[in-house]
Amino acid sequence: MRWALVKVCLAVTAMVVIAFAVPLGLVIREMASDRAFSDAERQAGTIAPTLSITTDREELTRAVLSTEPGDRGHLAVHVPAPGKAADGTGGEALDIGTRRATPKDVETVRKAGRASITEVAGGFALLQPTALSTGEIAVVEVFVPEGEVSHGVATAWLMLAGVGVALIVGSVAVADRLGVRMVQPAQRLAGAAQDLGEGRLGTRVPEEGPTELRSAAVAFNSMADQVVQLLANERELAADLSHRLRTPLTVLRLNAASLGEGPAAEQTRAAVQQLEHEVDTIIRTAREQRPQTQGGQAEAGCDASEVIRERMGFWSALAEDEGREVRLAGVGRTVRIPVARTELAAALDALLGNVFRHTPEGTAFAVDVHHSGDAVIVLVSDAGPGIDDPKAALARGTSGRTGASGSVGSTGLGLDIVRRVAESTGGDLRIGRSVLGGTEVRIWIGLHGNRAERGRRGHGRRVGRRIGWRRRKDARTATGPGAQH
Repeated sequence: MRWALVKVCLAVTAMVVIAFAVPLGLVIREMASDRAFSDAERQAGTIAPTLSITTDREELTRAVLSTEPGDRGHLAVHVPAPGKAADGTGGEALDIGTRRATPKDVETVRKAGRASITEVAGGFALLQPTALSTGEIAVVEVFVPEGEVSHGVATAWLMLAGVGVALIVGSVAVADRLGVRMVQPAQRLAGAAQDLGEGRLGTRVPEEGPTELRSAAVAFNSMADQVVQLLANERELAADLSHRLRTPLTVLRLNAASLGEGPAAEQTRAAVQQLEHEVDTIIRTAREQRPQTQGGQAEAGCDASEVIRERMGFWSALAEDEGREVRLAGVGRTVRIPVARTELAAALDALLGNVFRHTPEGTAFAVDVHHSGDAVIVLVSDAGPGIDDPKAALARGTSGRTGASGSVGSTGLGLDIVRRVAESTGGDLRIGRSVLGGTEVRIWIGLHGNRAERGRRGHGRRVGRRIGWRRRKDARTATGPGAQH
């Protein structure tokens, strides 16, 4: 917009300058020419009184040389021959001064009786007819050099050009300032919209600039305030809904306390305690607005291997009761990822919970962790019946038929939680067929946040293919003695 305004102003000012400067330059040239020839007429008139008195050569010569143009050789007098006397004799024609005009031009002016300008070598000649006392017509010739006809024209044109350039430069400068005044508020508005979209909810726009942009800034700030209010209302609603679970949880805890001793009772009490902990976490998280980075991801990270070992330790106890064989691989070293510990734990619980809910008892499952240098890939596989429509299973609010994604009647939010965790790092979530025969959910977690690019994702897919090759090689031993329970 800024440069467009400058270009428009430049074009308009240039056209205005040309429209006025060109005619004015032509007028100046005509004025200079008129001035030069007017001076020539005045100089020719200075010799007229002498011609009206005498036609004597000596007198006329002294009179011509006494004038400024005559002294410079720019004045000449052409007197015709007088008529014949009674004795048959007559005078001769007189040419005093330097002749430049042709005799034909002189004779034409004498016969016409009016002044004329003719072009001669080096300039112009003004031919002025003057009446003599004898009734004849003499012609006074005044030479006007080319330099006098155009005297001062070049200077005037240079001044006009300078004024025109100054006007153009001034208009461009003014247009640029106006463009900056218009563009800067628009740029601030665009930047604020981008910041708000990236999760910086405190972003606001100064209400400055033209009226239209001020109105847009006011509307943007109002929208941002409403977004913050809506998010706050959602957090409060989530906290209130989670708080309602405390009453049934209290009953469950009391009932679990009365179960006595035994592995099943201990597992039930541990599950109730874990559920209370998760509800408390939801309430605290909902009521606290966590700091966001540029990409909207929480700034905290975690060790993926540690979190996976911890959650697998929780689910392995339940897997042992249901006769499920479990394999865990790739968690022997520290793997730092840009995901909060609670979010990774929630994602794993969602996937493993789906395995327990939607596959028959005794179905084996495995969790593999692979580090590719710029990404971490977590594979959750099971030996269940699989998913008929993986694409539908990834849609928020729906579910696949069976397998790690869920079954008919589920909310379908589990996979959406996992997907959002992966995408917050620039990764993705994919569902396929596992080497165990059921569903394989692949979580691709980028180690560089949202800066991960498609090329990196492609690298992750190649790593995934190599992983799949190795897993097919290990298919026979997926539930062998090396399995972890």
